[in-house]
Amino acid sequence: MFKKTLHIGTSPHIIGGSSTDQIMRNVVFALLPVAAFAVYTFGLSALLLLITALASCLLTEYFLNRWIGKSSPLSDWSVTITGLLYGLTLPPHLPLWMVFVGGVIAVALGKFIFGGLGYNVFNPALVGRAFIQAAFPVAITTWMAPFLPDRFSHIPGSTLTLPFLKPVYDITSGATPLSLMKFEHHTTDTYNLLMGMTSGSTGETSALLILLGGLYLIARKMMNWRIPVALLGTVYLISTVLHWSNPDIYPGGLFMLFSGGLMLGAVFMATDMVASPITPLGATVYGIIIGIMIYVIRVWGGLPEGVMYAILFGNAVSPHIDNFIRPRVYGTGKQWSKS
Repeated sequence: MFKKTLHIGTSPHIIGGSSTDQIMRNVVFALLPVAAFAVYTFGLSALLLLITALASCLLTEYFLNRWIGKSSPLSDWSVTITGLLYGLTLPPHLPLWMVFVGGVIAVALGKFIFGGLGYNVFNPALVGRAFIQAAFPVAITTWMAPFLPDRFSHIPGSTLTLPFLKPVYDITSGATPLSLMKFEHHTTDTYNLLMGMTSGSTGETSALLILLGGLYLIARKMMNWRIPVALLGTVYLISTVLHWSNPDIYPGGLFMLFSGGLMLGAVFMATDMVASPITPLGATVYGIIIGIMIYVIRVWGGLPEGVMYAILFGNAVSPHIDNFIRPRVYGTGKQWSKS
């Protein structure tokens, strides 16, 4: 005679089939074409930068967890994403010792100090990038020209600069598309922005590849599509309206979408599952807030780019968004509470 066992437990009672490591691994797969194109665009300097960024994040995660007696969490792929994203936000010829230091900061201060995976308040990759921005402002705003003929046979002198020495740059580009727009009121061709034919950070050039990676994750139900749609839609709407009002001052919507780090930030960083809201309406509000801040900083702020600061601000207010926008408990007039 067979006995049936009734298992009683807390919600959720219906769960998806994807584990954390499966989701993280698929995010890495989505980022690989972006990383490969970065190496194709900038050559050996980009390859060494990405390797250093990954190594610094992986080693920091490993040794910090050994220090507190925890098993290594490298198999969940989360720190691999941090290393890849962090490297993709940096100029391709940034000195490797600076890259390594920033990677340590990204994991130690952006993730480990809050309790590890699932507890980080801010996107760890952007924490590392913000440190580099504050500590080495000249190095991180000096750009390398893309598609140099010797990029696979020559390593720029700045890449191998010894710690605490001033980098010496072989060849630099005049400005990124955002800098040209902000300071010279000159916009770059949309096709070049979409295909990645411009100067910029290692992984921000090809908007098309980033979009395809995002669509892959959305199709696999491994990304909250509301965040990038709300973020990109907000930037496009504001840009288009103001461009109509005065095209000589305000750039068009497509330029704003495909230039700088907006696409990379909207698709792979603002969507951080831990640092973003969990409710559908909250995710939409979160994306709108970040989109508004990006446009304000780009057009009226002192910097040509504002994606990093806007997302970090969005991460900070994310818990408050969840607190104020809460679904009502079914069958009652009360709102659901985390407590």
